[in-house]
Amino acid sequence: MTDALEKMKDSIEKLAEGKKYATLRDILSTMNAADLAALLEETDEAQLPLLFRLLPKELAADTFVEMSPEEQELLIRSFSDSELKEVVDELYVDDAADLVEEMPANVVKRILTQADPEKRRMINNILKYPDDCAGSIMTTEFVELRPHMTVEEAILRIRRSGIDKETINTCYVTEKDRKLIGMITIRDLILSESDDVMTDIMEDNVISVNTMEDQEAVAQAFSKYDLLAMPVVDTENRLVGIVTVDDVLDVLEEETTEDIEKMAAIMPTAKPYFRQTTFDLWKSRIPWLLLLMISATFTGMIITSFEGALAKYVILTAYIPMLMDTGGNSGGQSSVTIIRAISLGEIEFNDIFRVIWKELKVALVCGLTLAVCNFAKLMLFDGVGFTVSMVICLTLVVTIFCAKLVGCTLPIIAKRIGFDPAVMASPFITTIVDAISLLVYFQFATRILGI
Repeated sequence: MTDALEKMKDSIEKLAEGKKYATLRDILSTMNAADLAALLEETDEAQLPLLFRLLPKELAADTFVEMSPEEQELLIRSFSDSELKEVVDELYVDDAADLVEEMPANVVKRILTQADPEKRRMINNILKYPDDCAGSIMTTEFVELRPHMTVEEAILRIRRSGIDKETINTCYVTEKDRKLIGMITIRDLILSESDDVMTDIMEDNVISVNTMEDQEAVAQAFSKYDLLAMPVVDTENRLVGIVTVDDVLDVLEEETTEDIEKMAAIMPTAKPYFRQTTFDLWKSRIPWLLLLMISATFTGMIITSFEGALAKYVILTAYIPMLMDTGGNSGGQSSVTIIRAISLGEIEFNDIFRVIWKELKVALVCGLTLAVCNFAKLMLFDGVGFTVSMVICLTLVVTIFCAKLVGCTLPIIAKRIGFDPAVMASPFITTIVDAISLLVYFQFATRILGI
């Protein structure tokens, strides 16, 4: 929490203890829903239902959406049926569907019981879509207009039905069978003549997504076209819902967090850090640690197989960490760059040879720069012989070549065969490059030093 919220929390706790509920209500009513959610999540569980009941109905619903599933469940269990109905009625359909997905079965039963039949039907329609697709994050509450409507009729329709819609900034023009044929913004409606017809002033080149489109692709489309809302259509181009920018921001946060966790060799989790137990953290980290530990034994086997060479030239041992670390860092740089480009849609599988060519040119420049600097250090400061310095520097150049090659190709190949490219990030690539750098090192040592 920020300092301001921390001070607010202390003030609210004192007012609650003094039972000054009117003052509390006035203070809470002036706050933003997101700040209120953060504040309420830090309050004592016994006080949470009391403070929530002080909020105005609409603000309470907005705050409820921003709260974590644990706090939402706690509140629902404390609600009477009438209180629960008030909250559910104020929720937009997509938020209600998210709530149902997060709650235990007995809580879900109470929620759906209190929802009116139409909202229950819309919630169930959203829940039938697989996770992480456009259908699962859309809302079915939007404004539909007809092609023959005039501007005056359209504005009247918005006034009558827009109060319950998630957004009225963009309205969609559909035919009787709900086929999407155009869109129009509220700005265009206001600036048009009252007798203008929708077909004359609407935008008929509508950017839309299919219900089964991946949510990450939807988020990329929002970024590419600077959208605030996007229509979701079925296979017959019938409008079934819209995705709004607030949901896309949640998707971006979720996907970015997931990618960061995978790139750090952690199993993704939706829980905030402080809500994860020690067991949760152990469970998310140990699988990859075990896999990487087992794979790292190959580097030990390589070193063991060249014990004779190391015994004859002990100085070679001192530079193994530097070579392995440099190779791992080089591969990590390439992999992160490529993974990011893949996530932004900049790189496809067909670009693999262009990527390889570019990365190899970068590897040449980087390798030669590091090799020259390292050779000068070895000769001037470390007092290493010329031949040993050549072994180390040649290994450095080849290792960087191999690391860049592995780092740029594995994410692209992973994407092609259906794996998340983020899995092929630094920890995984570092293990592969470590083994390669040792093999290259000892091959040069064997041939140049004659051991």
